[in-house]
Amino acid sequence: MKRTTKAIAIAMLALPWTAAAQDSNNPINTVVPFLNISPESRGSGMGDAGVATLPDINSQHWNPAKYAFMTSKAGASFSVTPWLRQLVSDINLFYVAGYYRINKRSTASASLRYFSLGEITYIDEMGNELYTGDPNEFAIDAAYSLMLSKSFSGAIALRYIRSDMGSSTTESGEDLVPGNAFAADVAFYFKKNIAIDRNRADIMAGINISNIGSKISYDEGTTEEFLPANLRIGAGIMYEIDRYNKIGATIEFNKLLVPTPDRGEDGSMDYEECHDYRSTSVPASIFKSFGDAPGGAKEELREITIGGGLEYVYNDMFSLRGGYFHENEYKGNRKYATAGVGIKYQMLNVEASYLIATQSNSALANTIRITVGFDLGKIL
Repeated sequence: MKRTTKAIAIAMLALPWTAAAQDSNNPINTVVPFLNISPESRGSGMGDAGVATLPDINSQHWNPAKYAFMTSKAGASFSVTPWLRQLVSDINLFYVAGYYRINKRSTASASLRYFSLGEITYIDEMGNELYTGDPNEFAIDAAYSLMLSKSFSGAIALRYIRSDMGSSTTESGEDLVPGNAFAADVAFYFKKNIAIDRNRADIMAGINISNIGSKISYDEGTTEEFLPANLRIGAGIMYEIDRYNKIGATIEFNKLLVPTPDRGEDGSMDYEECHDYRSTSVPASIFKSFGDAPGGAKEELREITIGGGLEYVYNDMFSLRGGYFHENEYKGNRKYATAGVGIKYQMLNVEASYLIATQSNSALANTIRITVGFDLGKIL
């Protein structure tokens, strides 16, 4: 992989959002988009949806408020995702998550995600190799969740983000520096047991407003870019067919809380427009994101992605999953089906998911995620 300028390097980091969107009218691009990549297997197997599913060890990414409903004392997991294998062979996303129940009402949790972009060879305008770099990004976060009532919980997560594009320079010849940022999530979760035809069912709803924080800069503050602030909202149900069999469903809606760029017919913005766009404050950008699309309400609706899926569970030991994710063709055009499987034995839980691209030449095709979880409550 070869890259020469800051602009191209940032585009590389934003690739998960734009790889299939070269011809889209007005996609929203942010830096550090790895923060919104599904990092584990269960939610990924259900169409990248997890804000309103039953709680599990990996709730930190989807909705940390779900941890308040965990019955086990503690748990931890590790996930690995080889990323964009259709294009390159050395990009990987690693994810570690865990939680600890403090008491009956509150739970502490934390996670680490590390995004390695492999080795990049930088070249000059003549095609001569200059040097190699190992760009990488990571985020560390911690959350506290609290039962607010018998069926309702809330959580706050704090996050530190670091993005290092390796040895490189800007177009003006200045050295790039690693970008640093801080962000927070605010999440809520509802879970209630009901009866349907005398059988038990759990209904769930969730919301997570994530990555609300400072902007990030690679040139010591001269240019600042938006984090991928995001609104995630969804609902779900898990129905017990009988003593051994359960079936669940979930649906989820996502919207970036980032201003929509007003590009010209050629898809570009001049210097003054770029400056005005980037100088928007974070609070203002969040509110503007709901009504600033040049195409009006129609374009605003296009910015909402939809994911959802089904889950079958046998005897709380074996799971099968399937789902679908949809993004409008003018806003990124990611469309794919997903499948997943999970096996649980005593304290060990192993899960895997597979992405099935519905478009030809998709960079996301055949993405596999593997997650290994441990129920530490069995030994504490």
